Amino acid sequence: MKTVYIDFVTIGDYEDFYEQLKSKLSLPDDFGDNLDALYDSITGFVALPLHIEFVNMTVSHLETFEDLLTTLEDAEEEVEDFSFSYFLEQYKTVAR
Repeated sequence: MKTVYIDFVTIGDYEDFYEQLKSKLSLPDDFGDNLDALYDSITGFVALPLHIEFVNMTVSHLETFEDLLTTLEDAEEEVEDFSFSYFLEQYKTVAR
């Protein structure tokens, strides 16, 4: 299974997200930077099996990208060989 990592340290908005996604999934130039196009790509165009993992998300990202997470959850239910997960950023604790 191919795993694609999307690092949210460099993502502030949907434009940043789609730029990184298109690069990592080799989506065509005419990909329509929107959730419908993303869903259609996952359910019919990208090579499967595929796991997409979002790393270093913040609580703010969870709020901003709530529709994205819902869309990927829907795709995960629809497509047998697709999965995704997301992880909040981890802060290192400093020993005192």
